[in-house]
Amino acid sequence: MLSYKTFSKDSESDWVVFVHGAGGSSAVWFKQLRDFRDRFNVLLVDLRGHGRSRDYHGEGPPYTLEAISQDIVDVLEHEKIESAHFIGVSLGTVLIRMIVEIAPEKVRSVVYAGAVAGFSVWARALIFTGQSLKNLIPFRALYAVFAWIIMPGKKAAEARRVFRKEARRVEPEEFRRWLWLIPEVSKRLQVWSSMITECRSLYVMGGRDYMFLPPATRIVSLAGNSFLEVIEGVGHVCNIERPLVFNELAIAFLSRRA
Repeated sequence: MLSYKTFSKDSESDWVVFVHGAGGSSAVWFKQLRDFRDRFNVLLVDLRGHGRSRDYHGEGPPYTLEAISQDIVDVLEHEKIESAHFIGVSLGTVLIRMIVEIAPEKVRSVVYAGAVAGFSVWARALIFTGQSLKNLIPFRALYAVFAWIIMPGKKAAEARRVFRKEARRVEPEEFRRWLWLIPEVSKRLQVWSSMITECRSLYVMGGRDYMFLPPATRIVSLAGNSFLEVIEGVGHVCNIERPLVFNELAIAFLSRRA
């Protein structure tokens, strides 16, 4: 089972589950933890091969979106959490979208930070480059370059440092396993782009997230139960770059009853 941490406020409070992206860990939520644990019960998970789950690679051989997402559902079952709000960042948003499909009863509402809702031309070019160079360049060096491309500029320096630090704990073979997921991610996103779920969703995007803001904007325009908040002047990892604004937006959304 995945490694995880719980911060239980009381039995009456809602649960919030935080899901990080590839190459990160639950440490990327350090600027959210204090504000959220004051209002909710909090569950932080480390995905397969990441953070404190570094030595866990699932119960079986397949690395699929459904299997990795089921890992998170298994933690909720183990903790007897009937349903929760979910907050994800980057590729973690794709895993949450998968949970909405395989276990909708577990999901009360979702906040997608730096949502991967589709691949722009720039994102497709980056993926192609990564696939081409994965056997030629050390993965940590490749990850550092990609971190700069996805999170450019001085304002994103802290976010890059956090992700590079956590990426050092991920083995090269683990990066390869996650890269193999990209074709499946692409196919799923194409299918989901034409599907409207009943799950209340908030997309919090950085105004400078040039790779992923356009697809997220399109998705929100098609769904009446999805909402978009753009934080100007920040990039992909808006929860680290502008934590106070992100926390305020996310908490207000999760606290609002449908």
